[in-house]
Amino acid sequence: QVQLVESGGGLVQAGGSLRLSCAASGRAFSTDAMGWFRQAPGKEREFVGAISWSGSSTYYADSVKGRFAVSRDNAKNTVYLQMNSLRPEDTAVYFCAGGSFRALISGDYGMLYWGKGTLVTVSS
Repeated sequence: QVQLVESGGGLVQAGGSLRLSCAASGRAFSTDAMGWFRQAPGKEREFVGAISWSGSSTYYADSVKGRFAVSRDNAKNTVYLQMNSLRPEDTAVYFCAGGSFRALISGDYGMLYWGKGTLVTVSS
């Protein structure tokens, strides 16, 4: 069983940056793809970005492409989400998830394991 714990959320002004971290414990982190999702108040959870197990491939939602970057350090069992040029519409709870790359980018939630999330608030 893999456990995921997100950190790094907080309050930031529009145009600012934050880096989220997701620490994994348990089996198989280095062989699983990892990703980030977010859920804004009153909205459905949506895909943000994903990274393959090796880190060689990444994939992003159009809404964050060019502003956000997913990376990972398998030696530290940690995946990161660097968020730049933040906008008020990026305000959400951000969740880390793991599983297959296909399940992450297709949003096959039942095939993924999840962290509990960290809140990011972007003020205008």
